Amino acid sequence: MQDMDAGGAELDELFLIKPGELMLKGDNRPMFMRALRRNMRAMMKGLPHRLEDRHCRLYLRTHSSRAEEAACRLRRFIGISGFARPVACARDMDAMEEAAAKVAAACVSSGKGLVYKLRIHRADKNFPLDSYAVACEIGSRLGRRFPALKVRMKDPDWILHMEIRESVYAYAFAEEGERGLPVGVAGKGILLLSGGIDSPVAGYMMAKRGLRLDAVYFHSYPYTSRQAQEKVETLAAMLAGRIGRVDLYIVPFTDVQVKIRERAPAEETTLHSRACMMRIASRLAYRKKANSLVTGESLAQVASQTAESLRFTASTTELPVLRPLIGMAKEEIIALALKIGSYETSILPYEDCCSVFSPRHPLIRPKYEAIRASFEALNIEEDLTDALKKAEVLRFGE
Repeated sequence: MQDMDAGGAELDELFLIKPGELMLKGDNRPMFMRALRRNMRAMMKGLPHRLEDRHCRLYLRTHSSRAEEAACRLRRFIGISGFARPVACARDMDAMEEAAAKVAAACVSSGKGLVYKLRIHRADKNFPLDSYAVACEIGSRLGRRFPALKVRMKDPDWILHMEIRESVYAYAFAEEGERGLPVGVAGKGILLLSGGIDSPVAGYMMAKRGLRLDAVYFHSYPYTSRQAQEKVETLAAMLAGRIGRVDLYIVPFTDVQVKIRERAPAEETTLHSRACMMRIASRLAYRKKANSLVTGESLAQVASQTAESLRFTASTTELPVLRPLIGMAKEEIIALALKIGSYETSILPYEDCCSVFSPRHPLIRPKYEAIRASFEALNIEEDLTDALKKAEVLRFGE
């Protein structure tokens, strides 16, 4: 199968793209591949390209002048295990020798080393020679052309890969991809995006499991500033650059929090605020036909994230609450935030609504029946409905 957005000039740069774990799928594999192709078309929008899908590989062609831009997009593309820029040739030994020699010459001239290993992947079993015979023949020919090269199976300086398919593809180095499943194959979730370190990482992790995301942010003006909202918008745009289109719902939350503070004991206000956020996010999920909520909660990280507190806040929705960070240490979460580029934005010193209204001594281990009764006594459902009606919607990405 082939998609084209080629423009006028020759598409002279080839990328061989290796799908991720979807290749382990059985009868559903075509559905996963369609999703992967659809997402890649969106990721490459605006870049002249041709995309082909053949026998467990994707082949992307673009202009050589745009090759690095294409590589940058592929590095953050979810659903592929890696990609290479191969030399393609016909399926005969003379052509394969020339392709191998071109790769070897590039490695030697760029100082990669003189010790190499051959790795032959004979995907097409109709090719007359087996992998070992091909390796012996190519190794012998390269030895005659490059006498200084040495073959070593253990700890080589570089590996010459040759994939024998409908054509032969030779390359020495492949870049790691994001792996995971194509975004969208697991449906859609609603991410509670706070502006802190954790929630963007949680969204990224669930996107890697195939979940498409929209996001909701609770803004308590004038207690939280315009800069706090802009920070969340930046994070939403960053996520969209990796996972595709994200609709961000900015919910005015001040009136809800003021009523909670008026009607509930001070130590319960944080828990009730979190419960109200869950209830609003749940209603948004039904509107958007989402199947789950996603949060950046990590067990025992703060008062509202003890097991007892999590039980209560999750009880206000019938949807699954996905918490990919639940067992992670803060250092692990920060490392992922640095990897995806959200950390520097997340640490900007603008308070979110939870920190502004946080009591000095929050309730840590609520009794479930008592806190549920206290929540129902707030009589706040109309306020939650009104807050969602007033939400502003911003769209990021394709």
